[in-house]
Amino acid sequence: MPKPLAIAVAGAGRMGQAIAASITARPDLQLVGVWQRGEELAPLVAAADVVIDFSLPDATEAILKAVVDAGKPLVSGVSGLSEAQTELQGSVAERVALVYDRNMSLGVAVLERSVREAAASLGTAFDVQISEVHHVHKKDAPSGTALKLGEAISESRGETGAESIEFNVERRDEIPGDHEVVLSSGTEILRFSHSVTTRQVFVDGALRAAIWAVDQPAGLYSMQDVLFGGRK
Repeated sequence: MPKPLAIAVAGAGRMGQAIAASITARPDLQLVGVWQRGEELAPLVAAADVVIDFSLPDATEAILKAVVDAGKPLVSGVSGLSEAQTELQGSVAERVALVYDRNMSLGVAVLERSVREAAASLGTAFDVQISEVHHVHKKDAPSGTALKLGEAISESRGETGAESIEFNVERRDEIPGDHEVVLSSGTEILRFSHSVTTRQVFVDGALRAAIWAVDQPAGLYSMQDVLFGGRK
């Protein structure tokens, strides 16, 4: 029987605990430990085959340094990174495989690919509206996923920004996350939508990314690469 993949989890919050629980439930994976601020990080990273980070931006530099020092791949779903932290990720990705995505859902990765193709085909003759609904506790608006979809559409249409895209934001109840992209002209409307019924989708995506990352050369990757191949 192959040796289980050893995974270290950074972040003891809700997502970190959910990832840890899923790892321990699988015979092909082994949980090295769950790191939180104030604890020693280097030994945990050294003992792992891959690290999954769902902590907070203020721990990003320490985690990036640890994976580079140990030469271990990293999967990060931390949102709200600064421009400097994003640049640091790029430097780290020159030395280790780094999968970074603001949404680890497999369905959202497929949605992003679909709207890219649609936007490239339809061009600027179609107006774009992106609507998102999340739980009342979510602070960023629009969501990282909505912005990511907007960026994908803008790039596909050859635009430098998302100024032509209308974002609609709603915070309601305990909704994990609903997103809808509507492309419309004067004669037709095309809709793409994705709904999360449980946060387990992010756990499943992160684990799939971790299993994929251990076999990759150094580079900066996204869930697009995990599902469809290629490099970012």
